[in-house]
Amino acid sequence: MNIEKLMQLLEAKHPGETEYLQAVHEVLSTIEDAYNDHPEFEKAKIAERLVEPDRIFTFKVPWVDDRGDVQVNLGYRVQFNNAIGPYKGGLRFHPSVNLSILKFLGFEQIFKNALTTLPMGGGKGGSDFNPKGKSDGEVMRFCQAFMTELWRYIGPETDVPAGDIGVGGREVGYLYGMYRKLARENSGVLTGKNLEFGGSLIRPEATGFGGLYFVKQMLETAGTSIKDKTIAISGFGNVAWGAALKATEMGAKVVTISGPDGYIYDEAGISGQKIDYMLELRATCNDIVSPYAEKFGANFVPDKRPWEQKVDIALPCATQNELNEEDAQLLIKNGVMCVAEISNMGCTPEAIELFIYHKIMYGPGKAVNAGGVATSGLEMTQNAMHISWPAQEVDARLHLIMSEIHAQCLKYGRDSNGYINYMKGANIAGFLKVAKAMLAQGVI
Repeated sequence: MNIEKLMQLLEAKHPGETEYLQAVHEVLSTIEDAYNDHPEFEKAKIAERLVEPDRIFTFKVPWVDDRGDVQVNLGYRVQFNNAIGPYKGGLRFHPSVNLSILKFLGFEQIFKNALTTLPMGGGKGGSDFNPKGKSDGEVMRFCQAFMTELWRYIGPETDVPAGDIGVGGREVGYLYGMYRKLARENSGVLTGKNLEFGGSLIRPEATGFGGLYFVKQMLETAGTSIKDKTIAISGFGNVAWGAALKATEMGAKVVTISGPDGYIYDEAGISGQKIDYMLELRATCNDIVSPYAEKFGANFVPDKRPWEQKVDIALPCATQNELNEEDAQLLIKNGVMCVAEISNMGCTPEAIELFIYHKIMYGPGKAVNAGGVATSGLEMTQNAMHISWPAQEVDARLHLIMSEIHAQCLKYGRDSNGYINYMKGANIAGFLKVAKAMLAQGVI
């Protein structure tokens, strides 16, 4: 495989799609040796086939707001690869949504889903619609219009969307209701549903919970414990909430959360009712985190990110490329021992390079945050069996899946000096599973 040549071809075909090209380059650069050990992969052009989506649907979404005015948004679904199972990946409703972001997320989802060991392919979708500040009626009408275009291309054995940024239980409910009406069936076509109509227990917490299960194993493998460690977290939505909840339960102390207006530093630790307040903030304060400081007397730092604080562990939980080279330098200077992405591609390539160069434990999003899609896969299983598992069983299965992902990272990521490159391990493990499935099924 000639990575440079392949990247040049992709850049020529997809100019300006920086997030997508970044994600592809990260994977290809770490799997090169494993790929070249299998000449059959090159003969079948696995890399060239894998980096392009199977198909992309783009459509307009006209809807009527509460004033009676017609609004028009764009909708997308990227079906990237289904060699090991139905396309699986969230829907993101946010003004920043574009094709590059959705292709990066869909590409990452292929390997993340493969790591879970569950039979799920990779996909992603969404719209530039912003649910913030919209009434329930406006969100409902948009979701119904969106599903009117999407429903023909999804199904429980074809493509199973879920929630993501801007798509929570409310949005999934409206989307599922319209799908049920159009398809005339009740099925597991969407995950993240309410418990009343097929949802799974602990799904809202699952990404954060799974991330902490993975981090705990990283630390134990390095001969230490998560107990009494200080943790910086970004964001304050479901992912950050689940991470803070589980970290506190494990005996660690979370000292930061953040929003677009800045970050909170709470030296006493974010626990108990403070964690509960994170979800209240999200529901009532339009992503602004500063009210936390007023309520609990904590320090609010405007227009900055939390990575300047001295902590043992840093957990990006918000969005892509939220931790850059300068942030990495600050964390390393302050003695951070572990950085793990609970957001998708939370660190820039320059930051990752610094962490690996300095032998800092670094966990990539496709491994660390796989708990969310793993629990979505468990929801699919429960729907197919027409049963509902208790929370303890779902959590136990999630814990087992995260342990298996960690084991795969160790298998393929440990170098001759004992350092574990979790990014390399995750990429190789996920890639080999998908590549072998593609090879077995012929050129299609």
